[in-house]
Amino acid sequence: MNLTAANTAIVLDSTADFPDAAEHHPSWRVVPLYVNFGTESFRDGVDLTGEEFYERLRSSPELPTTSQPTPADFLACYSELSGYERILSLHLAANLSGTYQSAGIAAAELGVDRVRTIATETASAGISLLALAIQRRLDAGTTDEEIDELVERYKAEHGLLFTVDTLEFLARGGRIGRAKAFAGELLHVKPILSIRNGEVIPIKRVRGARKAFQEFIDALTSETTDVPELRIGIAHAAAPERAVELEKMVRDLRPQAQIDIETMLGAVLGAHAGPGTVGFFWFTDS
Repeated sequence: MNLTAANTAIVLDSTADFPDAAEHHPSWRVVPLYVNFGTESFRDGVDLTGEEFYERLRSSPELPTTSQPTPADFLACYSELSGYERILSLHLAANLSGTYQSAGIAAAELGVDRVRTIATETASAGISLLALAIQRRLDAGTTDEEIDELVERYKAEHGLLFTVDTLEFLARGGRIGRAKAFAGELLHVKPILSIRNGEVIPIKRVRGARKAFQEFIDALTSETTDVPELRIGIAHAAAPERAVELEKMVRDLRPQAQIDIETMLGAVLGAHAGPGTVGFFWFTDS
């Protein structure tokens, strides 16, 4: 089947941190996860924006919890896209959430090979970078085989580093993975983390925000080259000044690179990473 922008839609979940995706790409939709404060439940990015979430988090006596969309949520979204022959549904790493499984159940209920679910093995801007790479191929015309090749290469080659102000949120949410080895460290020690094969893993420990930022610089200079095909994503959790620093770093060191997305972590990822988190994502889409 020849896949084009006219016959193929893209579905993300809200952990892609691209809440206004449909405003940029009419064939895109975002299915929200849920964030819960006590007995109150909110749809991520719909009932509760990132800014509203972090404001509420500061005054909440208890940490929020999160939950995945239901298969019915995905079925409703897929039905809305009934005019498309194919739907590519990209989701948060399956090890971090049951979202991918919910999407798969919904796709199977349709009983046709119209919806293809993709476990991206990443999160936030990492999901959006892959979706944007897919869209570029749809704009030019592509095939299932070319999309499969892109997804596998993306999983193998894309880069991601992030740092958090505290591991408390990851630990309480059970998403800490092998990074639990960093728990209980002294004040001001900044963990440098990544996500590989869908698991949060420790990369390094440094002391202070300056040295943490240097790790981003080192990764950019050692793992990328200055070419127009270099695609960058930046995400932050109520830390816009850190995102600005990363953008300046890219402009200074890789002026030919394209910053595809700069975004705030939404309520669901923010609930697990915590305020002050900043993430840096890259992929050379050659």
